[in-house]
Amino acid sequence: MIQLPSRAFVLGTLVFLGVAAILLFLRLLPLSTGIMGWPGPDLGLALILAWVLRRPDQISAPAILLVVLVEDLLLMRPPGLWAAIVLLGSEAARLREPRWRDQPFMVEWLRVAVLIGAMMLGYRLVLVLFLLPVSALGQVILQFLATALAYPLVVFGARWLIGLRRVARRDAI
Repeated sequence: MIQLPSRAFVLGTLVFLGVAAILLFLRLLPLSTGIMGWPGPDLGLALILAWVLRRPDQISAPAILLVVLVEDLLLMRPPGLWAAIVLLGSEAARLREPRWRDQPFMVEWLRVAVLIGAMMLGYRLVLVLFLLPVSALGQVILQFLATALAYPLVVFGARWLIGLRRVARRDAI
């Protein structure tokens, strides 16, 4: 028999989709003056990784894929490439979440930064391999640093604004 999804799963997924839509809307707003400076962090990626490491039971792979694929299309990136890489990275983090649960936040932050770096490097390598245009390496490194440095702020914001807390060991399946 087919089991219906729990109320917490549906509510968590809807909240995630809503927050991701707000972040994408803010990213699409024409706020720049035309001068390209420091690239901002990828808050959507940081949110996905924070959510997967805090509440892996509330966010599914299709929801992650949908959010990043819509972002790919609206930001005019190669459709599906970054979505596939983010899905692979988030599922790798989800598999390791039980082992990372009892670690201090600094260790999680370092692991997430390494994962973000590997994802961005993989994306860039695929673009180069298929002779697609790539952005300047300096801009990519700055975006990686901005995303890695923004991760603790995203975790704090998700905990404070949404109430996204880490799953307790007794509540884990």
